[in-house]
Formats: sequence, C-alpha cells, structure tokens
Amino acid sequence: MGGRFLRERRRDPFYRAAQQQGLRSRAAFKLVYLNERFHLFRAGRRVLDLGAAPGGWTIVAAESVGPRGHVVAVDPRRIEPIPGVEVIHGRVGDPGLRARLGPEPFDVVLSDLSPRISGAYGTDHARSAELVRAAWALARRVLVPKGTFVAKMFDGDMVSAVLEEIGRECERIRRTKPPASRETSSEIYVVATGFRPGPVAETEPVPELPDFVI
Repeated sequence: MGGRFLRERRRDPFYRAAQQQGLRSRAAFKLVYLNERFHLFRAGRRVLDLGAAPGGWTIVAAESVGPRGHVVAVDPRRIEPIPGVEVIHGRVGDPGLRARLGPEPFDVVLSDLSPRISGAYGTDHARSAELVRAAWALARRVLVPKGTFVAKMFDGDMVSAVLEEIGRECERIRRTKPPASRETSSEIYVVATGFRPGPVAETEPVPELPDFVI
C-alpha cells in the first residue's frame, strides 16, 4: 500500500473508531447505521452473514442479537473466532453450503460481498449486481417469512432491475448510503424487508460465485 493511502486511512474517523472499539473494519459502522435506520436486529434473531471476513459486520450482528440469537458467518477467508458465532468456510453457490447452514431458517441475511475491482466501472458495476443476485438466490431459500435481506451493490444503471427482482418477493425495498461509506465510493446498500416466499424448486441450484469475488 502506498504511503498516501495509509495516511488517509489513519485520518479516517471511522477507521480509527473501528480500531479503538475492536470492530475489525470500518464497515462495521455501515451496519450500525443500517440497523439504527431499518431496525434489522432484535434479541434472539438468527443472522446469516455472507462475505463476512474479517468480521466487522459479524461482531455488530452478534452483539445486536445477544446470547439468545445466533449468527453464522460465511467466507472462504479466515475469520478470527468471535464469541457466539458459527463460522463456515465456504462461498455462496458452493455445493453443500445450503445443507451446512442447517434446517432452521434465518431472520436476516446480510451480504457485504464485493467484486475484485477491475478498474472499468461498467464491469465492476455488473459484477456487483451478479453478486447481489447470487446472495439473493440463497437468501430466498433460507429466510423466514417477513425476513430481511441487506446487500451491498455498486450504483449504476442495473440497480433498478435488481431492486425490481428482489422487490417482487418483499413488502418493501429501499436503497441507502451509510455515512461511513467514503464519499468517493459508489457503493449503496439494498434493504429488503417483509420477505414473501415464492416458489423455489429444491433442485434449482444457487448460482456459483465467479472468480472475481473477493
């Protein structure tokens, strides 16, 4: 990393606060904002965190649902242990992941999946849309009725289509950008609430994640 990047990161108040509070990443404050605005978590809820490494969102979710709740974090990368959290090393779309999640459904599914940046915005935007669709394909199989789905996506001309697809099975869908997102970042967050389960064929596979995911 260049010296300029490191200097800017040290001046970043969200980065400094995350380090001081042991939250592992500044992204934790994005989920704090989303929870405060949309009331995602309640004590005792079950949460599935996709693309969880290094665990910033996972810590927030675990603290929010408390000891009566349960959080499952999924990522192919290593996640240092978090009290009360079940870690599954895998990827969305892996054969057998659905079975590893167990039979009990989740109240909330989170996706902070990001594509490996190519530098071509149109490509990166399309890739982020594909990741949201893959996460939603899994969420449809594991969410409770009235459940909540939250996913990161890069802003662009595909957002409306993705929101329309998800919104067909949800009572309400919104987009927002947390204050902790950098001003220069194109990321937005899709928040879908009131899941209304539609028909999902058990034999219909969840799309495998392509190799551009990080």
